[in-house]
Amino acid sequence: MKLKVLVDNNTYIDQYYCGEPAVSYYIEDEDTSFLLDVGYSDLFMKNAKAFKINLDKISSIVISHGHDDHTRGLKYYFNENTSNNISIISHPDAFKEKIMENLKICSPILEKELKEKCNLILSKEPIKVSKNIIFLGEIPETNDFENRKFIGKQAVCGTFIDDYVMDDTALVYKSEKGIYIITGCSHSGICNIIEYAKKVCNDTRVLGVIGGFHLFEVDGRVNKTIQYFKKNNIKELYPCHCTSFIVKAEIHKVLPIKEVGVGLEIKW
Repeated sequence: MKLKVLVDNNTYIDQYYCGEPAVSYYIEDEDTSFLLDVGYSDLFMKNAKAFKINLDKISSIVISHGHDDHTRGLKYYFNENTSNNISIISHPDAFKEKIMENLKICSPILEKELKEKCNLILSKEPIKVSKNIIFLGEIPETNDFENRKFIGKQAVCGTFIDDYVMDDTALVYKSEKGIYIITGCSHSGICNIIEYAKKVCNDTRVLGVIGGFHLFEVDGRVNKTIQYFKKNNIKELYPCHCTSFIVKAEIHKVLPIKEVGVGLEIKW
């Protein structure tokens, strides 16, 4: 399997690619290629072109959750791709309208319109995206230090209710040596995600994690998260996107973390 970072908040020194506060990963697993998230603009397409990645060959786009820094790129994608042979895989809540105060923070293309543009697959249950990669679906809450918090509101049956971002999910790559987790923002809790991935794959050997951890201040939750990483003997940690510098530094005191930027390529 190969993962290439098309979009992240960070770029590398002396590598002249652009970044934005968003996420998009290009992933290959044997003869299948697809994207996890599409960032906030058309940057994922520009960077893919710079990396000589042909997005016409991807079979699907997996959406980690419905916030616009992970979905807004869809409008640019469909401006250039009018055929409806692409599959989009997400939790059923990902393409509902989401607001924070008076600001829309959702995908520019919602469920009804999206169904006309692609093969839309909505699932709360795990789904195989490729031979070795699984979309996890809805993440159960298993750690008492990772209780969900609402972020804005979500439209349900004509009214807006508190949005606990139940659509937040992740991918897991299952190999002979263990599992590797790929996240968007981890609103559902990075340790909750890892625990569910272990259950879905029936494998407790966690090789690594890449993605946003949605952690900003060094507090009790961060300390328990670090203890969890250490207990699970996770060798490769790539915190990025919505993980603050101070949290990365705190993790690095105990477990070495790796830098993430546009252009990073990981092979497992």
